Amino acid sequence: MQTNQSTPELMIYRDKEYKCGIDVTLAVVGGKYKASILWHLAQDVMRFSALQRQFSSITRKMLTQQLRELEADGLVYREVFPQVPPKVEYSLTVKGRSIYPILEKMCEWGQVFLQD
Repeated sequence: MQTNQSTPELMIYRDKEYKCGIDVTLAVVGGKYKASILWHLAQDVMRFSALQRQFSSITRKMLTQQLRELEADGLVYREVFPQVPPKVEYSLTVKGRSIYPILEKMCEWGQVFLQD
């Protein structure tokens, strides 16, 4: 594995300094649900209730919070349709889709890890 010998530049995300891109990535998609939310949205556009059904233990409040953070980070797009009852769909942005290969590798790694 090749390492970068130069002095790392400080990266700032949500007013916190990071020296490593891995730490920034984990700050953006870390936590209990964010990576899984991104994984499911990579498969299809989903409504809130469909996303909630994917996670048996998530509360509406937590899912809303996670989706808002992902939207604020530019990874998730929230589309509100002007109708009654209200209809909201979530999908990945271009930036959100860019993390899919990493999530795919994480999924593969997890499967191999459990086989060992």
